[in-house]
Amino acid sequence: MRRIARLTAVAALLLVAGCATDQRNQTLTATLNAYANTVRWGNPANAQQFLDPAIRNKHPLTPIELSRFTQYRVSDYDDGSGPVATSENEVKQVVRIGIVNIHTQAERTLTDNQTWHYDPQAKHWWLTSPLPDFAPAQ
Repeated sequence: MRRIARLTAVAALLLVAGCATDQRNQTLTATLNAYANTVRWGNPANAQQFLDPAIRNKHPLTPIELSRFTQYRVSDYDDGSGPVATSENEVKQVVRIGIVNIHTQAERTLTDNQTWHYDPQAKHWWLTSPLPDFAPAQ
């Protein structure tokens, strides 16, 4: 009888752990999609809401950085093969972003190396790498 109770407890624990992982994965998918949509279709400056609050407060975007976002339009957002887990609560993703200068119509592609961290307390994924740099190519 004790063995059945132990097996039941272990099964319940695995089920709860599996549900937590599923919830974390679903939250990651929703966050990455919302971020991609914000960069691709919205105002990329709004992407700063996805930054980890500590990073966002420590390194706010400058007026020049914000103005660059208005000078370009995103023409492509390719997340390739998607995120790759580097630990239980961290994923990395390489995204190629096509941008067009609205003044010159010159197009170029940026590589955005993203690192996302999961906060288990808040049950939220935060971007811990910088926003894409739209600065003119040198």
